Amino acid sequence: MRRLLLSAAVFVAVLAPSAPAWAHAQLVKAVPARDAALPSAPSTVELTFSEDLNPEFTTIVVSDVARQRVPASAPAVDGPSGTLTLGRPLNDGAYTVAYRVVSADGHTVQGSYGFTVGDPTPPVAAPAPGSAGIPPAVLIGLGGLGVVLAGAAAYLYLSGKRRRMTT
Repeated sequence: MRRLLLSAAVFVAVLAPSAPAWAHAQLVKAVPARDAALPSAPSTVELTFSEDLNPEFTTIVVSDVARQRVPASAPAVDGPSGTLTLGRPLNDGAYTVAYRVVSADGHTVQGSYGFTVGDPTPPVAAPAPGSAGIPPAVLIGLGGLGVVLAGAAAYLYLSGKRRRMTT
């Protein structure tokens, strides 16, 4: 029984230093949600955390796939929530929400997540008439020729090396 109590005490002592990390604010809700596929563009982004935010140190940005920031107002903070109003409608595509906030207790929390609007893949241009590309049979033939040439080069290199060693 004493061993069990001693083991439990050691276990608690090892985990105790990490307990303050559990007290940091955490993102508990996001609109749009992480990995959301939206049929139409949102006009705002709202992040809600597990603790009240310090309005002076709350940053929320939305970036497009080219990492260009989307114009937006400064985040409005109301208790544990920060709301960003976008300055223009978002086009179809992938976007990233990045945040860096300081909770009322002074801890900094940062992170990011993505969402998409409409069809995130750009349309594929149809090939021009008469330019269908290289036929697969030609590509296979060129690949085979490359293998044969590489084999021949290796043979010649190794046979030349053997002749030098014997003389």
